[in-house]
Amino acid sequence: MRNLTLLTDLYQLTMMNAYLETGKDETMANFDVFFRPKEHLEYAVCAGLEQVIDYINNLHFTEDDIAYLRSLNLFGEKFFDKLKDFRFTGSIHAIKEGEIVFPYEPLLTVTAPLFQAQLVETAILNIINHQTLIATKAMKMCKEAKGVVMEFGLRRAQGPDAGIYGARAAIIGGCGSTSNVLAAQMFDVACSGTHAHSWVMSFESELEAFRAYARIYPTNTLLLVDTYDTLHSGVPNAIKVFDEMKAQGLKPIGIRLDSGDLAYLTKKARKMLDDAGHSDCKICVSGDLDEYILSSLHQQNAKIDSYGIGTKLITSSDVPALGGVYKMSALQVDGVWEAKIKLSDTAEKITNPGIKTTYRIYDEEKMAVADLICLRNETFDTTKPLTIFHPVETWKKMTLTKYTMRNLMVEVFRDGKQVYTSPSVKEIAAYSQLVRSEFWEEFVRLINPSEYKVDLSDQLYNLKKYLTFSYANVKK
Repeated sequence: MRNLTLLTDLYQLTMMNAYLETGKDETMANFDVFFRPKEHLEYAVCAGLEQVIDYINNLHFTEDDIAYLRSLNLFGEKFFDKLKDFRFTGSIHAIKEGEIVFPYEPLLTVTAPLFQAQLVETAILNIINHQTLIATKAMKMCKEAKGVVMEFGLRRAQGPDAGIYGARAAIIGGCGSTSNVLAAQMFDVACSGTHAHSWVMSFESELEAFRAYARIYPTNTLLLVDTYDTLHSGVPNAIKVFDEMKAQGLKPIGIRLDSGDLAYLTKKARKMLDDAGHSDCKICVSGDLDEYILSSLHQQNAKIDSYGIGTKLITSSDVPALGGVYKMSALQVDGVWEAKIKLSDTAEKITNPGIKTTYRIYDEEKMAVADLICLRNETFDTTKPLTIFHPVETWKKMTLTKYTMRNLMVEVFRDGKQVYTSPSVKEIAAYSQLVRSEFWEEFVRLINPSEYKVDLSDQLYNLKKYLTFSYANVKK
């Protein structure tokens, strides 16, 4: 991975310099990455940790970097001397990629000197926000598709990096392949694609184009049938070519539709293929699909085996930003950790203080029933009843007697050294599907999902309440 050290906001650097000038540069701090709830984002699928690891491992300021910063006339030589030997020496804990997470849960925590922890904020948010957003969109689409989903979004992505890492995130979210050849090569995932309308239009006739394609790709013949007239030209010509292929002992893949009334056309096309003896041929569709259209197609009993999805997946069109934030939650003063809280007139923007982790709680059927955000040093005895409560509407309580708990966070860096190895993208995708099976349908359904319980432990709740009143009344 290229050096992304200057992939940061200017104010991170000016704060770093100010920390140095005020003697706070080596003060240890803890920061949390989390997202707040918004419409259509009741849960998310973690993605991007591997790129965060690469970023941290490559952190260093080159001579060119320092020369550029010197040209800004904002910093003194003391600052540049410190940059020359810069490396990350802190610790990072994170939720694994592919895990389903909920608002306010720490996705990643950074514990490091302020000089270092401030620098990495922007890049970490850039990486985690984007990939988590696309992985989440992919999971929703794949869930509604009830079939194979191929990621086709490169040409509509907001730049090369968004196309590459968006494809990676889409695979984590459940897509079976990508049309992005570079992403397929980089992440060792399946590459897929057919042909465009231009292929058909470059021949004198549609039938000639289909025959040529089948001759060149006899084991991968998936024909785009909507260039002129799907039912009166495209499908009949595809059937002629499929008849010819089968007479030669070849097995065509099927057809693709990219426009029109997909529910109607696929049902008609399915009947035409079946009547012609090609019931084994698949029907693929594409064309500005999202999870709501996919759900509708399924309800209409459309005859679709696979989907190529581009624009609305790679851009997460209805939710264009995760909105993840990076907030300080603890600061070390004279060797003692002090919990920190950000207050707001908006309750949703009051942060959870302290160095934290999140436990997932499972019932007797090994299904997830709640998450518990707690202080990292807390322990729980699962042989004893556990009462959890809503952190705002505290009268909402639930007592569990037969349950298990799993810490969602893993240690990634310890004292600047990487201690966690990322699985392959294929392994992360498989893990994500396993995690998805742990949730009742009510929590992840498309329309009006039930609210999944994300509660605070007693210790964390009491700490938050104490700091809220203390800061509100004293620190003006």
